[in-house]
Amino acid sequence: MKIMIAYDGSRNARLALAQTLTMFRDLTPVITLVAVAENPRDITAGNEDLFQQEVSELKQFLAEALEVCQKEDISAETMLLEGDARKMLLFAAEKKIHPDMLVIARHSHEPDGGFIARSLTHFVDELDYMTFGSVSSFLARRIQCPLLILPSR
Repeated sequence: MKIMIAYDGSRNARLALAQTLTMFRDLTPVITLVAVAENPRDITAGNEDLFQQEVSELKQFLAEALEVCQKEDISAETMLLEGDARKMLLFAAEKKIHPDMLVIARHSHEPDGGFIARSLTHFVDELDYMTFGSVSSFLARRIQCPLLILPSR
């Protein structure tokens, strides 16, 4: 079974990797960990430095995730792409990897308290979805393979 995991090194991505390994270990999966460095919108020395820093961090996160897979005796490889995360993950899945399943972690924006905070968070999430779309909602509408969206804890 070929499983592609969108991986950015975040807490949620690490949890998604651990959950994927636990759920699919018996199927002896081949894991491809894909990270995407987003290009800065304008080319300035400061933005280029930030972009190179992001690339370096993603390389480190991918190396750490690869090590986790190796310790679990799971076959894995990594891929680092540049561009819009939504479009590059779709491109990787449909043109490069052809996975049996794509796994992504849903990022949480947990409110810190009561009804008003939850209501505002819900409103912002809906506005974000209608205006920009999240990575998971973008992929859910377009991807041709099964998509597993793992919630944050």
